[in-house]
Amino acid sequence: MLRYLWHLVFVGFLLANDSHAIGADLATELEPVIAAHQGEVSVMIRHLVNGKQFSSRADMVRPTASLIKLPVMVAAYRLADSKQLDLSKTITLTDADKVPGSGILTDHFSSGVTLPLQDAIRLMIRYSDNTATNLVIDQIGLPTTAAMMESLGFSQTRLNSKVYRGQTTIAPERSRLFGLGSTTAEETVDLLEQLHRGTIASSESCKAMIDHLLVCDEKTMIVRELPRGTKVAQKSGAISTTRCNAGIVYGPSGPFAICVITTNNKDRSWDDDNAAHMLIGRISKIAFDQFNPEWDRQSTSEPVELRVGAFGTRVELMQRTLNARMTPSPNLGVDGDFGPATEAAVRKFQETSGQTATGITGTAFWKTLGPVVDEMPVADPAAVNSEILAQQPMDSLDGRPFVTSKSWIVVDAENGRMIAGQDQNEQKHFASTTKIMTAWLVIQLAERQTAILDETLTMSTRADQTRGSTSDIRTGEMLTVREALYGLLLPSGNDMSVALAEHFGARVHQQSTAIVAERLPSVSVGGDADPLAEFVTAMNSEATRLGMLKTRFTNPHGLSAADHLSTAADLAALAKATLGSELFKSYVSTRQRGASVTGPGGYLRNVMWKNTNELLAIDGYSGVKTGTTDQAGACLVSTGERDGRRLIVVVLGSAASESRYVDSRNLYRWGWKLLKNPELAQ
Repeated sequence: MLRYLWHLVFVGFLLANDSHAIGADLATELEPVIAAHQGEVSVMIRHLVNGKQFSSRADMVRPTASLIKLPVMVAAYRLADSKQLDLSKTITLTDADKVPGSGILTDHFSSGVTLPLQDAIRLMIRYSDNTATNLVIDQIGLPTTAAMMESLGFSQTRLNSKVYRGQTTIAPERSRLFGLGSTTAEETVDLLEQLHRGTIASSESCKAMIDHLLVCDEKTMIVRELPRGTKVAQKSGAISTTRCNAGIVYGPSGPFAICVITTNNKDRSWDDDNAAHMLIGRISKIAFDQFNPEWDRQSTSEPVELRVGAFGTRVELMQRTLNARMTPSPNLGVDGDFGPATEAAVRKFQETSGQTATGITGTAFWKTLGPVVDEMPVADPAAVNSEILAQQPMDSLDGRPFVTSKSWIVVDAENGRMIAGQDQNEQKHFASTTKIMTAWLVIQLAERQTAILDETLTMSTRADQTRGSTSDIRTGEMLTVREALYGLLLPSGNDMSVALAEHFGARVHQQSTAIVAERLPSVSVGGDADPLAEFVTAMNSEATRLGMLKTRFTNPHGLSAADHLSTAADLAALAKATLGSELFKSYVSTRQRGASVTGPGGYLRNVMWKNTNELLAIDGYSGVKTGTTDQAGACLVSTGERDGRRLIVVVLGSAASESRYVDSRNLYRWGWKLLKNPELAQ
C-alpha cells in the first residue's frame, strides 16, 4: 500500500471536500455501457488534477497483450537513470531476432541494420513493434520488468516472456493464464499517474517516456471519439480475445489517466469497429465529457497568438482575410500553415495599419483586420436579422403520415399493387434486407428437395471472419442447414450468409445458369469458381427473374458496397414472392430459436438466436427482415395482416433503429385505412 501514499497526500484534501470525488456521475453513465459489453471488462479512470475517479473491477488481474510494453519502457528508463543501461547503445538486428505480428522491423529492415536502444524503445511504443520489444528485453534482462514493478508496488504487473518466444517464460503458470504479461487497470493508472508527475523515474526520463506515448500509432480505441486535436499519451494491446488501451488524456480541465482492459470478448474481429475497441472509445469519450462539459470547455489546441509554425482553422481564416483586405493582395495559399509568406503578409499589414511589425498576430492585429472572411461568407448580422423568412402553412390533418425514412412503399400483398409510396423507385443501400434473397435461394432448393435442410454446414474461416452482425458460429463448427437458416434470419448473421453462400453457391449458380441455357443454348453450365461469387451471381439472376430491375447484389449479407443497391419497390416484389412459401414464412416469423452445434473434435455447444425484428412482438406482424448500416440507415421489410387484409411495407433509410418501427406502423395504419377508403389518397 505504500505506493498509494504519495497519491493520497496530493488528492486527500480534494477528496475530503468533494462529495462527488468517487465519480458518481461517471458511474451513472459508464456502468450500463460496461454491463452491455459481451466480455469481461476492467476500468480505472482518474483525473490527475482534482482526483475524481471511477473504477470497475479495476483490481482484477488481466492479460495485457502489448500493453505490457509500457512497463518494459519504464524499466529501461529507470535502469538508465541508475547508470545501469546506456540508451544510446547501438543494437544490431539479426534474422534470429525477427518475430511476426505488429511493427516494422521484421518486414522492412534487413539483418545487420543497427539502431540505438532508445530508437528500439520508440518503435516498441510507436508501432508496438514486437521485434523491437524483444531487442529491448534482451538489453534490460527478462526478469527485470516484473522485479522492478514489484519494487514499485505493482505486484500484478508482470512480463512473463519475450514476444512470440513462449519458451523463454520465467513464469509458466502466469504465461498459461495471461500470455505475454499481466496487470490490473488500477496498477496501470497508478503507473501512469506517477509517470505524469515525474516520480517514477527522473524528470527527464518521464518527459522522454511521455513523448514516446504521445506518438503511439493507435486510433481505434481511446482516441476514436475524442475531439479532434486532443493529445493522448497511450499504449494499447490486442490479441484475439483481449483488447486494452491505457493512457493520459489531456483535456481542457487537465489530464486524466485511463485504463480499460477487456478479455474473453465475444467479438474477436480485427476491423476498426470491433466491439471492444468501440467500448473503449465510448468509455474514454464519456470520461472526457464528464471532466470537460461542453458548457465549460475551452479550446487548448491553439495558442492565443499565431506565429510561424502555427497551423489550423484560425490560420486559414487569417490567410483568406489578408488576401481580401490587402491591396495588392498577397495571394496567400489558404492552407492553414503559418509559414514565411504568411509572416511577411502579417508584417506588411501591421506596417500599413500603424502597428509594430512583429509578424505575430495579437489583439490589435485582429481588431484592425476586422471580421474575418470565412470559406462560405455570411452576410452582415444586421441584414441577416432583418430578413423575413418564408413560412409553410400549418400541417393538414389529411394525407399521408410523416415518416423519417428516405424511401418507402406500401403494397397490397394479395395482388402486389402499390397503395402508396415515396421515392420507392430510387436506388438505395439496403443493408441486411439483402438476406431475404440469400434465404430465398436456399429455401427454393429445400422446397424441391427437403433433404437439403438436413445437410451439414461447416463454418469456414472466411465466413467466421465476416464483420458485422453475427450468428456466433465459429470456424470449424457444424450445424444443419435447417438451423443455419435461423442463424441467418434471426440475428442477421453476416457470417452465416457467407457460410450458406459457400455451401450452396455451385448449386444455385448451376440452376440459374441452366434456366438461362434453356433460353440461350450456347450458354455453358459448370466450371470451377468461388462458390460465394457463384451464389451472388445467382442472386442477381433471381432478381432479374422477379423483375427487380433496379437491384444489384455484390454480396449475400448487405454490408455497404458502391454497387450493392436496391429500391423499396423491388424489395416489396421480393417479399411478395417469398411470402408464397410457408417454409420461408415460418423462419421470418420465429422470434427466437435454440440450437446445438458440433465443434472440431466432437464437442457440443448450445446457441440461441433472437429475431432482430421488433414488430414480431405485436399481434398481426409476421416478418420479414431488418437491416442497418451507416450508409443505409435503418431499414425494414415487413408484412402485417388486419381484418383479413395483408400489406407489405418497406422503409429504407429511417433515422434510427426505433424509427423504422414507428415509420412502418404509421404506414400500416394509413395503408389499412386506404384499403377501406381509397379516396383518402387523393
